[in-house]
Amino acid sequence: MDTSRPIGFWLKLVDRMIDEQFASTLEEHGVTRRQWQLLNVLSRESATVEQLDAAVAPFLSANSDDPTENSSAEHLTELVESTWVAETGARYQLTERGHLAFERLAEVVTTQRTVMTEGLRPDEYEATVGALERMARNLGWND
Repeated sequence: MDTSRPIGFWLKLVDRMIDEQFASTLEEHGVTRRQWQLLNVLSRESATVEQLDAAVAPFLSANSDDPTENSSAEHLTELVESTWVAETGARYQLTERGHLAFERLAEVVTTQRTVMTEGLRPDEYEATVGALERMARNLGWND
């Protein structure tokens, strides 16, 4: 393994590969990765578009001229049309059908994550995530 490559190389490569793998896996089940992320947030509690945007901000493209890339709104529309998500006033929440779909998708995602982290001990994974979080905070990220 060539460890002389900078961290940016590995971050971009792994990020792109994670996106491709999850997109392919989730597409087989009729959802996009962004929709999965929204379902994941909504599985815990109802939320407004603004709260959802904040929760998935690292995955939205703030630099895009395409509004569907920098807001959750378009992704929510499809979830509402599929009756997985209900809109009540300004808040969105999972329907019973949405909860069932989320549970099925969660199994698929868990399998994908298991494949992705194969060969890593839990402490190695935790150390990697912790180091990346510290780097993000050092660069000014606040949640």
